[in-house]
Amino acid sequence: MNQLTKTILILMLLLFMGGGVFAQAADEEALVDTIGPPAPSPPTNITVSDKPNDAGHGLIIRWELSPDDGAGLNNVIMYDVMRSDSPDGEFSSRNLVPSGDKVYVDIEDTKPTEVLPNPDYMPANSTWYYRIVAMSDQQVSSVPSETVSGTTIENIFHWGKLPILFGVLIFGSFLIIFITGAKKGKELYVRPLAGINAVDDAIGRATEMGKPILFILGLGTAGDIATIAGFTILARVAKRTAEYQTRVLVPVQEAVVLAVAQETVRTAYLEAGRPDQYNPDDVFFVTALQFPYVAAVNGIMLREKPATNFYCGKFYAESLILAETGNIAGAIQISGTDEVAQLPFFVAATDYTLLGEELYAASAYLSKEPVQLGTLKAQDYTKAVVMVFVIIGTIAITFGLPYILTLVTVNL
Repeated sequence: MNQLTKTILILMLLLFMGGGVFAQAADEEALVDTIGPPAPSPPTNITVSDKPNDAGHGLIIRWELSPDDGAGLNNVIMYDVMRSDSPDGEFSSRNLVPSGDKVYVDIEDTKPTEVLPNPDYMPANSTWYYRIVAMSDQQVSSVPSETVSGTTIENIFHWGKLPILFGVLIFGSFLIIFITGAKKGKELYVRPLAGINAVDDAIGRATEMGKPILFILGLGTAGDIATIAGFTILARVAKRTAEYQTRVLVPVQEAVVLAVAQETVRTAYLEAGRPDQYNPDDVFFVTALQFPYVAAVNGIMLREKPATNFYCGKFYAESLILAETGNIAGAIQISGTDEVAQLPFFVAATDYTLLGEELYAASAYLSKEPVQLGTLKAQDYTKAVVMVFVIIGTIAITFGLPYILTLVTVNL
């Protein structure tokens, strides 16, 4: 048999075998066209467990992937997680999970009301039933998987917030130690603040010049922390002005702030032993509108020519307008606010500026109250501890130390 004959026989054999394969594929395609694509297999080994640290409003559903989760004619492209409140009830879809995923967290903590009913709400200690359906790329769904139940459990303790508990205990310990020490007469060191050290000098300058002092509490409410700190500084200033027999003018723009400011100044004059010199007309209401208030205060500056201006409280767009007018009037100006956007204007236009938390420290520094001093020191020491943990966390992330990283991580 020559080479040509062998080649012809091999080609005929391949043609015969290929024709059989093509015929089989054609028969399968014809079968699919007749009865439709096969349904994928459902997932298996479904488990339902309580979601921890959620106050009993969530469950975690896990499953093994369908055998058809991959390439093939009935390839699974997603899983439909279905839920019911009874094993024989109607199951409704909770969510569609893409193929390859085998965990779904079902949580619903919005309580129903008469206005906004929520039938999907999951109360604590309630039992729910789940089925999972696999869906193929041929838009064919499998039969539902087995029905598995799970019960939500109300957790007593949120373990993810354990670092917060440690932080509270550390801060509380420092608080008790420093407040107790301050009440016993222990001297607590507070970093000197230039703006606070200049208060007595500014008051003395006003007394020597025979001019009043203008104290502005800003545009905040009586509940703002910056305004509360401003009241404490106002009490110290008013007490000094009572001793030196110098007027202090306090224009305000909010009714509650007016009442608190009047009582603060009156009490300061009483503590100074000069209650008869207190003039309630020196603490007065101007207007609640922002820029009309600023215009009125600027007019007071230009008419009264105060020797010292204090800006302690919450300030907004009016900060630079007030400070520039005070410069024109020739006053020494001491400012303090926790509004970060306004600090650059005060730094540029006033003589002394208390930056952010320095305003709160100023109230403790001036009042010398044990509770305030102890709280201030406790905050400083707690911040030092937090900085240590930040450094530890940075090292853990840099060098890949998972145990340390877990220790310093807070789950909110």
